Amino acid sequence: MASLPFRDINVHASASHYAFTSPSSPSAPTLVVDRPSGDLRMNDGALLGGKRVSSIAGILGMIKLRLGHGQDRKKEMRGEGRKEGSQQARISSNYIPDKYIIVITKAQPMGRLKGHMIYKVIATEFLPLRERPLHDQDEDNYLALLKTFIKSSPLYFSYSFDITNTFQRQSQLDTAQPLWKRADDRFFWNRFVQSDLIDFRTSGSKNQHGQQPAVDAYILPVMFGMMEIVSTRVKTTPLTLVLITRRSRLRAGTRYFSRGIDEQGNVSNFNETEQIVLLNDGTSGMGGFAGGRGMENGKVGGSTGKEVQIMSYVQTRGSVPVYWAEVNTLHYTPKLQIRGVEPAVAAAKAHFSQQIRLYGDNYLVNLVNQKGREVRVKEAYEQMVKYLVTAPAESAQQDQVSDEKFRVVEPSGRQQEFDRLHYIYFDFHNETKGLKWHRAQLLLDRLHDALEKQQYFRGVDMPADLEGRLEVRNHQTSVVRTNCMDCLDRTNVVQSMLARSSLNRQLTDVGVLARGETFTSDASFEFLFRKVWADNADVVSKSYSGTGALKTDFTRTGERTKAGALQDLQNSITRYVRNNFLDGPKQDAFDLFLGTHLPETTSHMVFADRRPLLIQSIPYILAFSLFFVFVGAFTRRLPDAAVLPLRLFIIFWFAVGCWSLNFIYSNGMLYVNWPKLNPRPWATEGYNEAISNVRKDKVIGTLVARHERGLSTARYTNAEEGKKRIE
Repeated sequence: MASLPFRDINVHASASHYAFTSPSSPSAPTLVVDRPSGDLRMNDGALLGGKRVSSIAGILGMIKLRLGHGQDRKKEMRGEGRKEGSQQARISSNYIPDKYIIVITKAQPMGRLKGHMIYKVIATEFLPLRERPLHDQDEDNYLALLKTFIKSSPLYFSYSFDITNTFQRQSQLDTAQPLWKRADDRFFWNRFVQSDLIDFRTSGSKNQHGQQPAVDAYILPVMFGMMEIVSTRVKTTPLTLVLITRRSRLRAGTRYFSRGIDEQGNVSNFNETEQIVLLNDGTSGMGGFAGGRGMENGKVGGSTGKEVQIMSYVQTRGSVPVYWAEVNTLHYTPKLQIRGVEPAVAAAKAHFSQQIRLYGDNYLVNLVNQKGREVRVKEAYEQMVKYLVTAPAESAQQDQVSDEKFRVVEPSGRQQEFDRLHYIYFDFHNETKGLKWHRAQLLLDRLHDALEKQQYFRGVDMPADLEGRLEVRNHQTSVVRTNCMDCLDRTNVVQSMLARSSLNRQLTDVGVLARGETFTSDASFEFLFRKVWADNADVVSKSYSGTGALKTDFTRTGERTKAGALQDLQNSITRYVRNNFLDGPKQDAFDLFLGTHLPETTSHMVFADRRPLLIQSIPYILAFSLFFVFVGAFTRRLPDAAVLPLRLFIIFWFAVGCWSLNFIYSNGMLYVNWPKLNPRPWATEGYNEAISNVRKDKVIGTLVARHERGLSTARYTNAEEGKKRIE
């Protein structure tokens, strides 16, 4: 049987090392992390002299934040010896890394899936390998970013079940492999912070050479996304409904700082959603104790005498696979940039080659608007598909509601790999305007034949198999890949409709529903289904845009309501504030945790605001102006006081406030909270252009040119060396 991660780990600390042991496996070797070097080794037996610190649920990983040592570090903090190139020259053997072990101190059970308990990370702790003699402001900022990120992220894990893979992929994997080796690399979210343990497992260390299989039990894969497990029933049939959304760690980020595709073929906001139904499975739910090897393969407890059936349906979502961006300028609608279709063909080929290999035929459902600013994204996507498929044949259907209801791009023959792409455009907003949301059913009608052919995964337990493997009865042969601009709101509505269609088909095939019947007739299950999918929408949206999803009133109730529209307005305003003023640090946290930025390669004071002081002060001038206008307007005036000076005072500060507000709005790129660790090219370009324009300003141009403290070029280029990491 494969080595599984330890369910219980004790941490022992001393001045020279941290030691990790499992009390339930006393004969297992101890993992030792030497302090302060961070060297790893396995020790046969317990290390004496270490004080027991705590019991933890697992090791999330290890991360190196800075390089520094002794007096050299103090000189850097005082600004001594800052000659050009000296930063790189001093990164040598006399530097000790500022490394931290991130441990999971609290995990919440979320329910059982085929007998395996799934947990959510609730709390973590950072164990320093080196006691810092003095505080480094950058180090504190790095730590604050990571702690906030982990605390707010929906992270899930299991000690005995691979939640990163769909049931269909699991049925094709070697269960003799350790859990971390079976994990899907796209959804193995702590892969970078686990790289020290994985490298040690693969090739050992300078003290212990060769592979170290005993480390497998300390490597715990964690998934970022949404997980909901509900024991329920349809009519009189008990079942377990599970919804899992897995967010890819590749090109992950926030709404406006991560769009389109990268050169490796990874698209922004890529999520794989798997809807699972388990029949006759008495081991699912929350009952029972979370430990014990007897529960791991779902063979213990709750047997109904009938074979356990698992049915799953998989969908994907992801950003339009061309080079494009939306540039924040403080305007409500960002500037849209399409940075080329033809240059992105190689990246799109890499993306769709992987998608076809993993999922089969891809039905590309595009929901962006066909008019206004979004039409450029629609046209770019269609142009990309035409580049990929062989001799594309196009067709369009229209009706009285819109000029173009559907647009279809299909290959004329089956001659190459990318002829397995099928593009379907549906003008979602135009078709459903006026609260006519029932018209979204038109898309399902258009996809009817593809969905029939697509099928779904179906497997049953093999009673004699100790590994808990399934006997596969049916495979899903294709996938629907849905997108809108953000791959959030419209996308989730359509995905929930596709999931509903598939679930009705599954329940009919196993005899729970009669032919032609739908689960809508069961009001309680209908309510549950809607709630689960609305929860999914909110989780995916919050991790990308900072708020819950829009249009969830339709997902939850089946109707578009005025209250839902008001909630959408509130979410839209919150998104505006977050995306312009709060998402920069959030993007930095993504880049830091996922390893797309390496802190040790950057200079000090990377988080410093290097804008000219006058530019920084204008928001404060605006605030003072509003305060003085408010005081002047509402302060009680003495009977014999002159009116004119007060009016002049109010008019003066009102004029100053109006000028300040206009300046900020006109030069919005100077006030967006940009990511500081991995600069975006379009942000650098826009910032420099804005600074150039300010220098020409008749009021403050000469002051900015004379007194600036260092242009944003430094702000955006000091991280260039570490902004990419090739694994």
